[in-house]
Amino acid sequence: MPSFLRFLPVALAITLIGWQTLRAVADEATAEASAEKQTTSDAADSKAAEQETKAKINKVRLAYIKISGELPESPGRMSFFGDLGIDLRKTIVRLDKAAEDKHIAGVVLEIGPTSLTRGKLNELRAAIGRIRAAGKKVHAQMESAMGSQYLLAAACDEIAMPEAGIILIPGVRAEFSYLKDMLDKLGLEADMMHVGTYKGAAEPLTRNSMSEPVRKNQTAMVDDLFDQLVSTIATDRQLKIDAVRGIVDRGLHTVTEAKEAGLVDHVAYPDEVRKQLAEQYEADELVYVVNYGKRKVDTDFSGPMGMIKLFKAVIGSGSKGRGSKGAKIAVVYAVGPIMSGKSQSSVFGGQSMGSETIVKALKKAADDKDVKAIVLRINSPGGSALASDLIWRATQTIDLPIVASMGDVAASGGYYIAMGADRIIAEPGTITGSIGVVGGKIVMGGLYDKIGMSTDVISRGKNSGLFSTTSKFSKAEREVVGNMMQDVYRLFTTKAAEGRNMPLEKLESLAGGQIYSGRDAKRNGLVDELGTLKDAIQAAKQLAGLQPDDDVKLEILPEPENPFESIFGADLESEREAKLLGGLTHLVPELGEPIRRALQWRQVMQEPVTLMMPFWVEIK
Repeated sequence: MPSFLRFLPVALAITLIGWQTLRAVADEATAEASAEKQTTSDAADSKAAEQETKAKINKVRLAYIKISGELPESPGRMSFFGDLGIDLRKTIVRLDKAAEDKHIAGVVLEIGPTSLTRGKLNELRAAIGRIRAAGKKVHAQMESAMGSQYLLAAACDEIAMPEAGIILIPGVRAEFSYLKDMLDKLGLEADMMHVGTYKGAAEPLTRNSMSEPVRKNQTAMVDDLFDQLVSTIATDRQLKIDAVRGIVDRGLHTVTEAKEAGLVDHVAYPDEVRKQLAEQYEADELVYVVNYGKRKVDTDFSGPMGMIKLFKAVIGSGSKGRGSKGAKIAVVYAVGPIMSGKSQSSVFGGQSMGSETIVKALKKAADDKDVKAIVLRINSPGGSALASDLIWRATQTIDLPIVASMGDVAASGGYYIAMGADRIIAEPGTITGSIGVVGGKIVMGGLYDKIGMSTDVISRGKNSGLFSTTSKFSKAEREVVGNMMQDVYRLFTTKAAEGRNMPLEKLESLAGGQIYSGRDAKRNGLVDELGTLKDAIQAAKQLAGLQPDDDVKLEILPEPENPFESIFGADLESEREAKLLGGLTHLVPELGEPIRRALQWRQVMQEPVTLMMPFWVEIK
């Protein structure tokens, strides 16, 4: 037997064992793979089950937006970190974003201390209306409320207040201060002239009470504003007019009384409101998206790149959208008393409108080939007749549709710059009209006598003392100033009649210094429509031949002042004056607003002839 045959059984045995081993290993691998597959399948099933469980959780997101402060109406203010201020325009954008955001189920509006004037109030109410029209509820939450705050809350679906809060709706009250007796005691005399029976801008300086024509005009305006107040609350809260009149006549209400009267829906603290909303939305998880839509800024300047980030923030390199292509609507903000030169801002929060700044902004919009129309947003009581006319002329040289949008006030010079627009849209409570002229000077000779100060004069020319502060106008001087004012009034009424396509006689019957609410101005033809800034933008698109749903970019002008220009271009004398007055208003906060207005009045009255509204209106 060959030797290899002896080893054949052993080889077969070894081969059989190896085959069995390989088979066992293969079976084990197959089992492991099968087990792993089963594990993966189980994990997938578990994950799917978990996702299904999560899907059953109702997570509701509510935009949480706070309304407080002044909400200035302007193109914005630059800080060292860009245009980050809270103003009316940005607040409206946030509300409109909530209306369109599919991930937001509703809005919680916290209404804090704020001074909402008529135009701002109407803009915010309209934005709330757009949210509700999108099928979302708006829930107002307040601690206490005065008139304008409550009117904002009334536009919402529900109002909640804590049990210690109060509501103050005292109606409409117009107060007028007269300084003649005070000026007499100081030895000062206002030598003023006016064109228009109702043009009472100088009356606070020349009288100690209201003239009958001015009283009649003011009474009509207050009546209309009161009617708007009552009808708005009645409509919003579904109450009878007589019931609302009773509520307003009482004025002050506790929250309990307000709820009984139908002014408030829930007496609850914020944590209780949140629980109520969770139940209302049947939410397993209710999320408040705090500061919804508010722009955030990166203030981390640490590390090696920190200095570069800071430098970019300071020079404004973060500004986006400039120079972008596509159809645009330019919105030019014309805010504050009107004066010659550049626009200026005050440390007290006010600002003046410089003709040079506004004309430059209009020209920039007109030179941009992508701009299809211009909206001139006006919030001004008037001012310099010359500056007003220069702005009006700029609107006439532009070959683009222009829509004037009136805010709180667009009266006297504020109406002058609007009257050349293709269409004028006012808020219902806008104060407008006041087509008239006032001019004159404060005579200080009596004061000089009281303090023992004397003057000596050498003059040449019959009217060389035209604007001397030591004596009143002579007969000849009064005649030339009066003739100039009559000529300005003629220009005002003629241009207004042409702009409104109205017979001059009819326009003159509406002029003479008479003021109107936006609603009355619509009735008598001084404005075309009632609406918001958003309505004005839609009108501008229509006049430009664009479709209502066409996507357009907004070019906001004038551009905010660079913060470096504010610092290095500051008037040192003005800075010292501002610090002094700032200290005074810190001690007596109530003096802040009168001082701001006095400074604006002083700026405007440096002009020889003014188109100025005869009063300031504040509704509380």
